[in-house]
Amino acid sequence: MFDKILIANRGEIALRVVRACREMGIKSVAVHSTADSDAMHVRMADESVCIGPPPSSESYLSKAAIISACEITGAQAVHPGYGFLSENAAFAQALEDHGITFIGPSAEHIRIMGDKITAKETAKDLGIPVVPGSDGGVPDFETAIGVAAKIGFPVIIKATAGGGGRGMKVAKTAEELEIAFRTARSESKAAFGNDEVYIEKYLQRPRHIEIQVFGDGKGNAVHLGERDCSLQRRHQKVFEEAPGPAINAKLRAEIGAVCAKAMQKIKYIGAGTIEFLYEDEQFYFIEMNTRLQVEHPVTEAIFGVDLVREQIRVASGLPMSFTQEDLKITGHAIEVRINAEKLPLFAPRPGKVTQFHAPGGLGVRMDSAIYDGYRIPPHYDSLIGKLIVHGRDRPEALARLNRALGELIIDGIDTTIPLFDALLQEPDIQSGDYNIHWLEKWLLNKFGA
Repeated sequence: MFDKILIANRGEIALRVVRACREMGIKSVAVHSTADSDAMHVRMADESVCIGPPPSSESYLSKAAIISACEITGAQAVHPGYGFLSENAAFAQALEDHGITFIGPSAEHIRIMGDKITAKETAKDLGIPVVPGSDGGVPDFETAIGVAAKIGFPVIIKATAGGGGRGMKVAKTAEELEIAFRTARSESKAAFGNDEVYIEKYLQRPRHIEIQVFGDGKGNAVHLGERDCSLQRRHQKVFEEAPGPAINAKLRAEIGAVCAKAMQKIKYIGAGTIEFLYEDEQFYFIEMNTRLQVEHPVTEAIFGVDLVREQIRVASGLPMSFTQEDLKITGHAIEVRINAEKLPLFAPRPGKVTQFHAPGGLGVRMDSAIYDGYRIPPHYDSLIGKLIVHGRDRPEALARLNRALGELIIDGIDTTIPLFDALLQEPDIQSGDYNIHWLEKWLLNKFGA
């Protein structure tokens, strides 16, 4: 087991890893930019190292600075959290070259799954169902129109190196396709330095279902059920729950077994999430995230496991502490993402938190790194907390979420708390009858935004 772990991240996820390290008797090292010198993860870690100025490119994304911090502090391993360098194959390889353990999958698996086309081809080879679409990248409009004619409109154009909704365009007709194709390539080039795109069938009313997988790198792998992440705005998740209200036990077991078997074949190590679009009882692979997800707490709640602890265990060479037979779902969990944003346009609103009170009680968890007097810097993502609730069933979880939101106080800044207060009053949310388009349509009808 490691003696000291460096956490290459910030905010609530860095604090989450600090807590896991402390419970395991492992020393933790926080890295931070000058803008985060008073951050909670810096205060809570055993050691801290400033790695640069506020811009992420000069601090949290600086491989050299993080490796130097490891060498200075003697950290034997790095936990990347999510975002930043968590899915950067070059970073994982650089750590390995310096004799430092990357707490995550191999650089090879990160590379394979980081390219959308290669990931889709790999998934297909592993027996994972995929969305009908182009075989690889689409070089020109003539090829694009041929693919669209074969699979049928509507289609969606996606950036090979994409993420977060950038480089994604929908076309319902051949006329729309030409504009969408050019726009997607242009956006992809600007955002990722790569204008390669591919085309897939655009599903009409799908849900976004993701399967949590976990492997030990030695050919043993399990699945931990699914999460429904269909409530999204501009492809950004805001509300996640597990188990999914549209998935029955038979479907869960079937798709879970497919995903676990695939991870066994490639000897995957650590936590990963295989994401699908789900429509008419069919699953269609869209991507795999080779890291811990923001929404991992809902899985932890219903299975009673600590995924961060398990990541650290297998990275150190220990076996997984559970088997597939050990994993039984208990109850229902929901997570809502609290952002420092002003509704209805979701404009970022950094600033000083004048008062913070976290809700409590049975089945309530608040993952946040803010505190009274904390000044949210303007340089990073606007996520400032995650409220997670767990109940014996979905109605109890919804009631508990409603109660917990009423207790949550974050003064001094605008937040997305009112969004969830309003959503909980909607019959579709109460019944679980929603899809990936529901939230944007609701926002348009309610706010014109």
